Amino acid sequence: MKKLLKLAVCFFVAALFVSPFVACDNDPDIDISVKEEALSKAVEQYVNNTVIYTYRNLADATIDLYGAIETLKVNKTNANLNAAAEQWIETRAHWELSEAFLYGAVADFGIDPHIDTWPLDETAFVQLINNNDFIAGMDAEDGDVWASEHLGNALLGFHGVEYILFSEGEVKSASAITEKELIYALAVMGDLRNQCIRLEAAWAGYDAVTKEKQTLIDDLELGITPSNSNTSYGENMLTASKPGSTYKTITAASLAILDGCAVISEEVGDLKIGNAWRGDDRNYLESPYSYNSLVDFENNIISIENAYLGGAEKNKRGGSVSDYIKSVNPTADTKVKNAITNAITKIKAIPYPFERNYSSTQAGAAIDACTELTNALNEAKVALAEGD
Repeated sequence: MKKLLKLAVCFFVAALFVSPFVACDNDPDIDISVKEEALSKAVEQYVNNTVIYTYRNLADATIDLYGAIETLKVNKTNANLNAAAEQWIETRAHWELSEAFLYGAVADFGIDPHIDTWPLDETAFVQLINNNDFIAGMDAEDGDVWASEHLGNALLGFHGVEYILFSEGEVKSASAITEKELIYALAVMGDLRNQCIRLEAAWAGYDAVTKEKQTLIDDLELGITPSNSNTSYGENMLTASKPGSTYKTITAASLAILDGCAVISEEVGDLKIGNAWRGDDRNYLESPYSYNSLVDFENNIISIENAYLGGAEKNKRGGSVSDYIKSVNPTADTKVKNAITNAITKIKAIPYPFERNYSSTQAGAAIDACTELTNALNEAKVALAEGD
């Protein structure tokens, strides 16, 4: 359900690659060479220290989570279950911190809906668990591949694993989880791991990932480059304006950064919070078994902050889109930064858990804050496009 908005935006982002964004007013006072130098630094910092950094952390965390579930399957104790649940929370955070850049590989390969569709189809899950042939397929050596090929998106990814580990905001008792459910969890987790390793390699390049990850990519024959190119997604953005890049100008690449931010800002407010708050869909709850939705929302806004301010590690931030916007339109830059802070503050003010407080006045205020952030980002896009 949440994918419809993203799909429409992907077409908009793709259009940016074909032709540069044209502003209504071309400002003759903007020095194009200065602009290109500033934005080149911003794009380099974004690719290396926001996107690749986040995807590497995500891929590593999924490997750890797979190991934790494997341990739980071998020795089903509450201690091992708690360890797996804690690792799920950590891994989930890395994914949500990537949602300001849900384009490129994650869109081209359909990874977003594949690993993050909600809610889980509980009716189909019961049928799956009671089908011995399906259990045998998932329990085989290539159970992760079987899961990927035979289970629909509503039975895969984060929320399939979440369903096994959590219930009503609490970690389940180990005795409440069956052997068949652990077979399912391990197969689904293997597929989740594979897709996240694929994301890292797609942006960083095959040679930049570990031998362990390279082996998995080779064994599963995972595609990691666009169908019409052998260049990584990161290199494609870093070479914006040069022959072979789908980004015809450095401005187009920078606009893609801002557009990714605006997409997730709108989604958090209008869909992730708004669907339940308005009563459009009371079941539209992002992490309903772990009660992790509020953390998901906050991390989505932090992903915008990381993309806009030039890095996922605050002490290692460098050139950024914010720096350039500030140099040409400081008012627009201040609006974005203030709106980011306000959106995080308003989300934190929603009573926990969101799953029981989605109709609160605080949730309504958070929706408004996300709308303000989306509008501020759109103003920044206009400032960025001027002069091209």
